[in-house]
Amino acid sequence: MDQASKEKLVTYLQQFITENRWQRINNVLDKRTRYLSVVLEDLYQPHNASAVLRSCDCFGVQDVHIIENENKFNPSKGVTIGSDQWLTLSKYRKKDRDNTKYCYQKLKEQGYKLIATTPHTGDMDIDEVPLDQKTALVFGSELTGLSEQAIAMADGYAKIPMVGFSESFNISVSAALCLYELSGRLRKGAAHWELSPREKLDLQHKWLRNSVRAADKLEERFFEGQNED
Repeated sequence: MDQASKEKLVTYLQQFITENRWQRINNVLDKRTRYLSVVLEDLYQPHNASAVLRSCDCFGVQDVHIIENENKFNPSKGVTIGSDQWLTLSKYRKKDRDNTKYCYQKLKEQGYKLIATTPHTGDMDIDEVPLDQKTALVFGSELTGLSEQAIAMADGYAKIPMVGFSESFNISVSAALCLYELSGRLRKGAAHWELSPREKLDLQHKWLRNSVRAADKLEERFFEGQNED
């Protein structure tokens, strides 16, 4: 669908939601970003997977890349509370393929720097991660952490400083802390973190579909009217 047609469709669907809902959609879009993304490798606990998605929505991170080499990503609807419907989820789960390597290559082609969240030689505290280019934070499974491939192919390494006896936070808490730090810093200083007009239009369409009952039938009616014109 070309941009002009989608603009007309968005205007058409808008009449089926309240003005407050439309305003909320646009307010959220103004804070949404693709400059910062999240990569999840082989998460398997539904509660943690769901909590990460919820944090991404809360901190305005649109894209989540899900690698399924060993474990199927299965978020709990009771924890996401619908937050996943506002995100763009890209899954990498093809059999007989190194999905971690494939995901990394795709993101690097799109200009992302990949930061593995794991203690490593040469790592930095999360508040030291530079935001001079698009950045994807990579989180590993709850028990084993990131794979050797995910660590080896990363462009940098970051950790959350801790001063207690515990060696780490669980994955959902780690993701929330990292996103709080980086998303806040991003909006205060990084250039061009906002969505483009085309990206906003695409998400307006997607989110309107999520907000309107019988969206498929309404769109059919819209296109029938366009054909008659």
